Amino acid sequence: MKTCAIVGINWGDEGKGRMVDLLAQDYDIVVRYQGGNNAGHTVINEFGKFALNLLPSGIFRKGVINVLGNGTVVNPEHLSGEIRRLTDAGVSITPENFVISDRAVLVFPYHVALDGLEESRLADKAYGSTKRGIAPVYGDKYMKKAIHAGEILYPEKLKAHLKSVLNWKNLTIEKVYGSEPFTFEAMWSWIEEFGAKIKPFIRDSGDVLRNGKASGKSILFEAQLGALRDIDYGIYPYCSSSNPLAAYAPVGSGAPDIAVERVVGVVKAYSSCVGEGPFTAEYFGPEAERLREAGGEYGAATGRPRRVGPIDLVATRYGVKVQGATEIALTKMDVLSYMDEIPICHAYELNGEIVRDFPYHAVLADAKPVFMTMPGWKTDISGVRRYEELPKEARDYIEFVEKEIGCRMSYISVGPERDAYCVRP
Repeated sequence: MKTCAIVGINWGDEGKGRMVDLLAQDYDIVVRYQGGNNAGHTVINEFGKFALNLLPSGIFRKGVINVLGNGTVVNPEHLSGEIRRLTDAGVSITPENFVISDRAVLVFPYHVALDGLEESRLADKAYGSTKRGIAPVYGDKYMKKAIHAGEILYPEKLKAHLKSVLNWKNLTIEKVYGSEPFTFEAMWSWIEEFGAKIKPFIRDSGDVLRNGKASGKSILFEAQLGALRDIDYGIYPYCSSSNPLAAYAPVGSGAPDIAVERVVGVVKAYSSCVGEGPFTAEYFGPEAERLREAGGEYGAATGRPRRVGPIDLVATRYGVKVQGATEIALTKMDVLSYMDEIPICHAYELNGEIVRDFPYHAVLADAKPVFMTMPGWKTDISGVRRYEELPKEARDYIEFVEKEIGCRMSYISVGPERDAYCVRP
């Protein structure tokens, strides 16, 4: 049996979905182990173009079992819509190839409402939430007020639990935010409708993974977002509410006893992020707009324009370290082809000193980028499929970044399509 985690090295949006879709051909099981529908993985293949918010990116591969682990938070309404869109496109999604952990936490409409209410209260100090209820539902999980997917299988138990939780939630909604409470009748009607749609897929994900291991099946762990959005090691509080690190993959999958052997860290050839918080290498004005348009940098989950800038080697070195990356997939190299010179943020200036180590999050906003450039290649590389056929300038850039971050570049993506990549010899 072999195991591998595909993880984001930076702020998310690195192109993990296309790498999972690609590498899933070599694995029997693909597991999303954290996060919810607050981010998306864009995948382009023979079925079309899709932004997957919850479904694992291996769902397009025939014979692959796809799992939403216990570390995920699942909005049944959103997931049922996602399933419908893919099945309408000809993708087979059945209980044989898709599993939802019975310990995954459910996102209810009151979580979504609370997310929006809190962002409104924060006003100009808002965290940049997607307002999809992710922080409130993870808060419930750790306050032991969450409702698990498996409770859908026991409606009378669920009914009593929902009443209790809703009484508690409405205290906050009414007293803190002065908003209208949610009625039990409305929430029960909602869970009856959308819970029924996901019920056939709910089971113990740990059993699926352990049985797979026992029969020699290989497992691919799929992360959402990136290292800098991790709740413990990211740019707190401008982060997600879960752990996108490879080290969390076994815990969030349902089988904490299955170790990760290989970690493919995904790095974009330039920097991008959605949301608020420090983003040291950020470009502004026409320079940013040209890069944003060239890369199609708009959030897969929200459609928001992403903040963009040159590759940030300080942040990338840090991401490689906390992810424990064993190799790197560099994505969107083709986007840089319009540039005469390729900009690189190779260090920060902090309090008058040049630093190469990623600063503590509380002082990160004080850091200023230190830029350098390398020659561009000014030619379309989207059709290249052999590393040695890339222009010398492109190979020089790749090998410089590799040396700086201390991790081998194994894959070079030159387009969004499944086959648009090179493997390093």
